Amino acid sequence: MSHPKLGELRQEINGLNEQILKLVQERARVVVEIGRLKRELGLDGFDPLREEEMLRDLTTKELAPLSAADVKTIFKSIFRAALEIQDRERERQLRVSRRDLVPAHGIRVGNVAVGAGGGPALFVGPCSVETADQIDTIAEFVARLPGTKVLRAGAFKPRTSPYAFQGLRVDGLKLLRAAADRYGLATVTEVLDTSTLDVVASHSDMLQVGARNMYNTELLKAIGRSGKPVLLKRGFMATLEELLLSAEYILNEGNDAVVLCERGIRTFERATRNTLDISAVPLLKQATSLPVIVDLSHALGRTDIMLPCARAAIAAGGDGLMMEIHNAPDRALSDGMQQMTLDECARLVAALGLGHAKSAPEGVA
Repeated sequence: MSHPKLGELRQEINGLNEQILKLVQERARVVVEIGRLKRELGLDGFDPLREEEMLRDLTTKELAPLSAADVKTIFKSIFRAALEIQDRERERQLRVSRRDLVPAHGIRVGNVAVGAGGGPALFVGPCSVETADQIDTIAEFVARLPGTKVLRAGAFKPRTSPYAFQGLRVDGLKLLRAAADRYGLATVTEVLDTSTLDVVASHSDMLQVGARNMYNTELLKAIGRSGKPVLLKRGFMATLEELLLSAEYILNEGNDAVVLCERGIRTFERATRNTLDISAVPLLKQATSLPVIVDLSHALGRTDIMLPCARAAIAAGGDGLMMEIHNAPDRALSDGMQQMTLDECARLVAALGLGHAKSAPEGVA
């Protein structure tokens, strides 16, 4: 049987708990207001000097039966909770978190729409524009693919080695544009820096921000001001939060036409070029209404497992697939091992249930 005094003390604790809860709620309200004001002033949410000052002030008071260490432990937990509240409030205020970013007809890229719910869009083409014959042959094939498709190819190529093929640059842009126009295709190609942004934008329907440039905030802001649709690739060592904040730089300049791209992250695994993070697709779609596609070629670095990974990407909710193809991969000037032949691509598209495509004749690589 419980002692009567024990019951009284428990009731007292219940009352104190309610008082503490009300005070903590009131403190949280003030914390949210401080966070909003700091954002307006461009200040960071965490101020270690202010935290240390508060702890020092609290531990100079009468503490019994608590010790100074007890007080620090209790209030550090409160401070951490306050920072988490500020973070959640900040995330809710981000433009990238809005659920109305993408119109019902999707994001327009040239004459096609991405993210409209009409099946996965295909971003298909060679790693690099190499010759007029090569890009023409591939463009003709891509035009025969069913559904929504965008011709992709690199003209300005960031490479790990300074001695590797860097692309045909402006000449490559012109060849890509001419081939796309000949077969009625929209295009996407990578922009490397602010100095070449205008010329790339003038030749392409969509601007690609590569994995290496995901953190290039000045480029992101300039691309946002360009008004062009953007394909933003996840950096190979970037968290999903960092990817979303990179997108925020673009959106903050008034450009909501952003498509996010999971392209594999760097891990210790060497069976594939990178490790395809399928979980990124549903997690990103929980966090934002922006379309999410998967770059199979850069994630895998090989073609033999592309079909099951493509199925996984679509099953996870992906709005599109990016795949590199070449009419002669063994003679490609860059990344030949990860580029499918035209016939392989046609079979993959058919196996995905997206229809059938007839490959174009072999062209000059």
